[in-house]
Amino acid sequence: MQEPAITPDLIAAHGLKPEEYDMILEIIGREPTFTELGIFSAMWNEHCSYKSSKKWLRTLPTSGPQVICGPGENAGVVDIGDGQAVVFKMESHNHPSYIEPYQGAATGVGGILRDVFTMGARPIAAMNALSFGEPNHPKTRQLVNGVVEGIGGYGNCFGVPTVGGEVRFHPAYNGNCLVNAFAAGLADADKIFYSAASGVGMPVVYLGAKTGRDGVGGATMASAEFDDTIEEKRPTVQVGDPFTEKRLMEATLELMQTGAVISIQDMGAAGLTCSAVEMGDKGGLGVRLDLENVPQREENMTAYEMMLSESQERMLMVLKPELEAEARAVFEKWDLDFAIVGETIAEDRFLIMHNGEIKADLPLSKLASTAPEYDRPWVPSSTAEDLGEVPQIDPIDGLRALISSPNYASKHWVYEQYDTMVMADTARTPGVGAGMVRVHGTDKVLAFTSDVTPRYVRANPKEGGKQAVAEAYRNLTAVGAKPLATTDNLNFGNPEKPEIMGQFVGAIQGIGAAVAALDMPIVSGNVSLYNETDGQAILPTPTIGAVGLLQHADEIIGTEVREGHVALVIGETKGHLGQSALLAEVFNREDGDAPHVDLDAEKRNGDFIRANREMIKACTDLSDGGLALAAFELAEAAGVGVHLDDAPTEFLFGEDQGRYLVACNFDQAEALMIAAGQAGVPLVSVGRFTGETVRIGASEAPLSELSALYRSSFAEAVA
Repeated sequence: MQEPAITPDLIAAHGLKPEEYDMILEIIGREPTFTELGIFSAMWNEHCSYKSSKKWLRTLPTSGPQVICGPGENAGVVDIGDGQAVVFKMESHNHPSYIEPYQGAATGVGGILRDVFTMGARPIAAMNALSFGEPNHPKTRQLVNGVVEGIGGYGNCFGVPTVGGEVRFHPAYNGNCLVNAFAAGLADADKIFYSAASGVGMPVVYLGAKTGRDGVGGATMASAEFDDTIEEKRPTVQVGDPFTEKRLMEATLELMQTGAVISIQDMGAAGLTCSAVEMGDKGGLGVRLDLENVPQREENMTAYEMMLSESQERMLMVLKPELEAEARAVFEKWDLDFAIVGETIAEDRFLIMHNGEIKADLPLSKLASTAPEYDRPWVPSSTAEDLGEVPQIDPIDGLRALISSPNYASKHWVYEQYDTMVMADTARTPGVGAGMVRVHGTDKVLAFTSDVTPRYVRANPKEGGKQAVAEAYRNLTAVGAKPLATTDNLNFGNPEKPEIMGQFVGAIQGIGAAVAALDMPIVSGNVSLYNETDGQAILPTPTIGAVGLLQHADEIIGTEVREGHVALVIGETKGHLGQSALLAEVFNREDGDAPHVDLDAEKRNGDFIRANREMIKACTDLSDGGLALAAFELAEAAGVGVHLDDAPTEFLFGEDQGRYLVACNFDQAEALMIAAGQAGVPLVSVGRFTGETVRIGASEAPLSELSALYRSSFAEAVA
């Protein structure tokens, strides 16, 4: 087959700038072959090389005594004691999910699960953070239904509980939804598997499902803006098979017990290319591949197609040759492909052969570690204008506006489509606060959450970045967990625009300050840029996934609100309404500054909650919608009314940070007040849980009426 000539149009179609192509010519001293151009395109796109973000990612705190493995591997690894580790990561599948919602979301789940079990961990929990356009946009309903079905279809069949997440709607996502998938698994701390190859002449083994033409060029597509040619990109979306993935996981974990694995890498973005290059580069070795040995499900596949396919449920491994027969037997038992497709070599070469013909011969190290790195120009985001006057409103009317919005209504329509109880270790299902999973065979419990408020980040990237980490910290604290570490999924527009790059830099600065102050290092993550359609960028959305630990299930702070419980707010309320949910939903305004995040107060107040958990019957952090929404959610979940004292709109709906709403009996409330005074923690009584109505000051409504509105509004908007 005649390979196409390398033209400026072909170079541009591969997402390479003319100056980047000049770098390729300089590195190899000749014009690349078509396959080589594809390989460079895959390795040098934003999704694989982080060329616009590396400079700033290096500033993030990534270490601590609890960290076994930080960024750079398939997933992060954190010590949870007793010789055990939690392995976790969050990653985006935004562009594929917009083009083909079901398969885009499904393969996003599949990819993140592989990242976890490739490290030797059995997945125990999944979450997802979803951002869609406005509910009445013609595409939103299809996207929501397709994405939710795809997540459920894959995760439920694979057999991992979905324990948390978030769903938001905003016009900025009309042309570019976000699907961020999180997975966590358990492993023995001394049995973690890494991707760096070692040893010369070691067999490179292809494992799992066969290679097809689905997903060719997927990573490059994920690093480009959308325009009116979007439908042409449909073939770049991968197709997933959760039952094959389940077998692949079992086979991989069984294989790891044999001692045959030298190194192992998931075939994710850029497929065979990226996995082989990363394994070789990390080990300081070259790799030779013989593509005629690659298991194929389609006829007459070219070297270009095989190297760039992102067919799912595949792994690449470097194998101890003396254990080949034992390793092969494991995969044959699970009815999966096992094929030796190459070997490690001493030279710095990425040598691709197909039927005896050289299709690519490149310096391997230049593909990975010396990819272009940019210090993009950036401008700080402009200072938010003063909010001005916000009228006082009837508090029940304000509450109704929030709970009837799909942004703040109950998301049970979503999570009831997910299996939340599979594996029988789920300690708390989605709904209120962090999800929790028992560490099987121990007394320990892991807590999981994902958080970000994109309006805050747009208004003030640094404070918004801090707030995303702080809210994750509070969500873990509110269930009694000690926050351990974080993963980030940084979703932004086009970094070549200085104002977008300024959002990214500010958010990174805020995230870095917060994870350092709250001792929650970033151990893994993903950057998703170019989330734009026709030049319109999404809201900056740096999602923070976080994991916390409880030593014993008895330490869980519940949601056991009872008749007569006192409602207390811990933390200082100043009444910040800038960028608030109330402002957006009631007044259709998105102005003012993001709330300030006092990291010292966050730490102090969080420590206070955990130290006094015995006196707390129920707890939730105060975030979107402030006190009024938090009190309603606790009351609604328990089926008990709530009466809040009369207070100004800014006190009831303000979104000051560092605050918690606590429910307890009167004696415990008195004891907490004394303890708070000694610890220098602001604490105020705001009402009590009682009766069958929600009363705020002189305004009230039946809990049953508000509950029906809260539980029906999401489905009515999108189902």
